[in-house]
Amino acid sequence: MIRPIRVYPDPVLRVRCPEVTGFDEELARLVADMVETMHAAPGVGLAAPQVGVEQRVAVVDLSVGRDPESVLVLVNPVIEAAEGAEVDTEGCLSIPDFTDKVLRPLRLEVSAAGLDGERQAFVAEGFLARAICHEVDHLDGVLFVDHLRGLRRERAKRFLKKLAKEELAKEPSAKEEWEKEEPEDAGRLAPAAVERGRSEESGSEGRAPEERQWDEAPASR
Repeated sequence: MIRPIRVYPDPVLRVRCPEVTGFDEELARLVADMVETMHAAPGVGLAAPQVGVEQRVAVVDLSVGRDPESVLVLVNPVIEAAEGAEVDTEGCLSIPDFTDKVLRPLRLEVSAAGLDGERQAFVAEGFLARAICHEVDHLDGVLFVDHLRGLRRERAKRFLKKLAKEELAKEPSAKEEWEKEEPEDAGRLAPAAVERGRSEESGSEGRAPEERQWDEAPASR
């Protein structure tokens, strides 16, 4: 079943999801629905809060449905280690029609459970590593725009304000609840950035050259 994808500023997108404790038919149905929803969107990844479920579950498929064997199910995923850095373009199904450059690790060591509850460890590199980082961020209530800085952060703030107004107009009954999610929080420091040793006050000093490059570049749209 294809489920509606939650769009910013839906507050579920800012929830730090609890771990899954029940590996049962309900979880299997959720994962099946998430895979179907991801492929229909289409997208290469989807996290449970994006369909309104507050659980640490994500799915990734770089083939976007072309190869059933490439679907990766991540239950209670943990990024055990990360190395390298690369700047590339990201978007998000919950922030439609907006993309920007984000710094992510090039290589990850990941552990996660499958539908049977058994945990396995694996290594992810390149675009797969980026996709996993993006989805794990969702499980912590972090959006990719939270990683932006400088002019790019300001551009994201403007876009999110516009998007929030459009979504609130579609759902007037949810206006009071949704307005608790302040659009300007798009520039807050993401936990993933903290783990890389950056701080809000650090400015561009001490950051990777790739990241400073995109901070200082003029907004393109």
